[in-house]
Amino acid sequence: MSKFVDDMIEKAKTGFKTIVLPEGEDDRVIDAAGVVVKEKIAKVILLGNVDIIRSKMQAKAISSDDIEVINPETSDKLQKYADLFYELRKEKGVTPEAALETAKKANYFGTLMMKSGDADGMVSGAVNSTADTVRPALQIIKSSRKDMGVSSFFFMNKEDKTFIFSDCGLVPNPNEQELANIAIQAAETAVKFGIDPKVALLSYSTYGSAKSDLVDKVQNATKLAKAMAEGEFKHLNAIIDGELQGDAALVEKVASMKAPQSPIKGQAKVLIFPDLNAGNICYKLVQRLGGYDAFGPVLQGLKAPINDLSRGCSADDIVFTVALTAVQAM
Repeated sequence: MSKFVDDMIEKAKTGFKTIVLPEGEDDRVIDAAGVVVKEKIAKVILLGNVDIIRSKMQAKAISSDDIEVINPETSDKLQKYADLFYELRKEKGVTPEAALETAKKANYFGTLMMKSGDADGMVSGAVNSTADTVRPALQIIKSSRKDMGVSSFFFMNKEDKTFIFSDCGLVPNPNEQELANIAIQAAETAVKFGIDPKVALLSYSTYGSAKSDLVDKVQNATKLAKAMAEGEFKHLNAIIDGELQGDAALVEKVASMKAPQSPIKGQAKVLIFPDLNAGNICYKLVQRLGGYDAFGPVLQGLKAPINDLSRGCSADDIVFTVALTAVQAM
């Protein structure tokens, strides 16, 4: 593993948070749980059929002493969680009976564990879709700021280079204010994880070299983000600039020609994409052609950390995401 991953794991160990994994019957999740508890990265709770999970753990020679396994449908806390969900959602038309059935679903059960203080974070998505992970998070944990919503990011890492790409996994077509919010949330993420908060809002245009509604959106979002960074979020000491083409954001020599007045000077560490098409395509290209490791999508803007996995993830990916979630919970 890279130094970045090793550092994240070591930091997680200092907090030893409790992370719930709702897809407990998946072999990758079980393998990851074994590593997490062996390395004392976090305490792990697996959700699912207890007999199936215990049998798989035994076959893999994973000790069951340090891993709690819970079947949501038979848990003695099911009714407590159902009552909690009913109170949270009754104004949306949820009945006590519907709340009970919803609480039996692993992702909802895990999220309700967090809301009740029985877990510090959750990692899901190895089997379930992003929507299945995010929906209970938004309904139960909710965003830390009502006016900013929730977005996502990827850590892109290769050797000693680490970037934040946002949003590549959640918000399909952010408007100007939403794009500005994403830039601020990503700057907060950078600061939290010790990455230089030099934030570039990307476009196919640099400083008005092209004209279109697409460019206008990024220009206006940059103005909004800068105002936020100079106001409520001044404590971040973030440098925000845009609109910038990718090379002007990342290459000093190109920046000196295309945007000599840019405060980022081709040294961006946080890249903000104008929509989900651009972000998702770019992170996959950087991963597959550039040889970068992609960790995410990680959610930002929630009151407590719930993170999504790619369904193509490996056990190592899950271990890292558990560590990342534990660090977010610290």
